[in-house]
Amino acid sequence: MTDVVIVSAARTPVGSFLGALSTLPASKLGGVAIKAALERAGVAASDVDEVILGQVLQAGAGQGPARQAAIGAGLANETPAWSLNQLCGSGLRAVALAYQQIVQGDARIVVAGGQESMSQSPHTAQLRNGQKMGELAFKDSMLQDGLIDAFHGYHMGQTAENIAAKWSIDRASQDAFAVASQNKAEAAQKAGKFADEIVPGRHLDPQGRCGRGSGRIHPSRRHPRGDGEAEARLRQGRHR
Repeated sequence: MTDVVIVSAARTPVGSFLGALSTLPASKLGGVAIKAALERAGVAASDVDEVILGQVLQAGAGQGPARQAAIGAGLANETPAWSLNQLCGSGLRAVALAYQQIVQGDARIVVAGGQESMSQSPHTAQLRNGQKMGELAFKDSMLQDGLIDAFHGYHMGQTAENIAAKWSIDRASQDAFAVASQNKAEAAQKAGKFADEIVPGRHLDPQGRCGRGSGRIHPSRRHPRGDGEAEARLRQGRHR
């Protein structure tokens, strides 16, 4: 059986909704990550046989977001690239499919992962046949395509509430777990544990500037929330 290994990985900083990375399409973020991963592994762009990227919010993103990312990363026009949507599991499914391609002998080197930008998801309206009478409402594709259950019509956050109720997980326990998770992430960040995996902001823009305003993107920002911010947000939420 063929041994399959992950030789490199890279990611951009995690941006906040409508934050510092908000003007960059998902394909731009994906292209930056692909280029960095290949450079770190010493793999030539011409050696990549295929690109598989998960992306949930594809409305208005243009044809073949994965191909856009591949071309943006400097891969050859002949390199096949395709996108998939399995909601939150999209990126991991892309990696699994890359494994299958290699095991089956259909490829030797595959780039796999995920790309997403909630900030770039548009509002939409069905105007193909015109609006003869009455009001017309826009739909938020971020919610419609990514966060609203297609079968029951409620927000995915409600599923968390349903699970918590089913398994008797109280709010205090959830808050304690969330704060502990944030504290661990903050400690790891300060210790430089994430430094090797994050692409510096200068790769997103030649001057290290991108998104809203002209502030430079520090590689550790925008998450996790440290310095007591997580606890403060939880306290604020309880008093609403």
